[in-house]
Amino acid sequence: MRRAPLAMPLPPKVFDRARIARHLARRSDPDDFVTRLALDDLASRLITVTRPFERALILAPDAAPLPVMGRSASGSFAFERAATVIASPGAPLVDPEALELPRADYDLIVSLCDLQVVNDVPGFLARIRAHLRPDGLFIAAAIGGDSLTELRQAFLAADAELSGGAFARVAPFIPLADAGGLLQRAGFSLPVTDIETHTVRYADPLRLMRELKALGAQNPLAERPGRPATRRLLLAAAEHYARLAGDPDGRVRATLQLIWISGWSPHQSQQQPARRGSATVSLIDVLGKKK
Repeated sequence: MRRAPLAMPLPPKVFDRARIARHLARRSDPDDFVTRLALDDLASRLITVTRPFERALILAPDAAPLPVMGRSASGSFAFERAATVIASPGAPLVDPEALELPRADYDLIVSLCDLQVVNDVPGFLARIRAHLRPDGLFIAAAIGGDSLTELRQAFLAADAELSGGAFARVAPFIPLADAGGLLQRAGFSLPVTDIETHTVRYADPLRLMRELKALGAQNPLAERPGRPATRRLLLAAAEHYARLAGDPDGRVRATLQLIWISGWSPHQSQQQPARRGSATVSLIDVLGKKK
């Protein structure tokens, strides 16, 4: 008697995409500082790629600010656009946990900040690879590293002051050290990871908090703290923030780090590691015999 296949466990639900979508929908302007920084970084990266792209896709939680054209060292190309959280005019809304895209033969897929809203990151990357043609390129940007460390510390201090406890009020970010391993696990070849650090200044901490909320990045966790972020807590966090990262002119600093990852869909033309035992020169001959 054949046994039924075991059901694969679902990944834990980390992010509340419905809540993120509500915050994104309330924005008066979809143009935000994180997307602007990411698009500027993306343009400088694509222009160094020496190949043309015939079928390119760019996706993000909100597709409204995404470009319809890109440029590599080989010339301009058109982008198809898709959204992973909120419906956008002219761009299909796709579930990042299932990721059914219009094509399965893209030669370029770009993802901007989708890793901040997906629960199954390895599965998301594997599904991206399945939509690339052999030797297709994947590029992604994710908020990571030490981003918003000042805000994290300010909320921890404010919670400890008002309630004697500490709560996670800022979403976890992907460490740079883990990014390359995630690409390899998803089957990408020639993985590359690096980080861009930006310092953004605001008139006051509350302005930063309002912009993060408009981005859908304020408290996007599925399991939120039992204590809501009251006005008293926000004001206390703002005071701690000003002490931690205030400048003499009264403005405050925020650290934003964008982790960039890229990899290629495997193809036989790509550089391959040498087969073990295939060396034709002895290490002794190179270093010299021990005297």
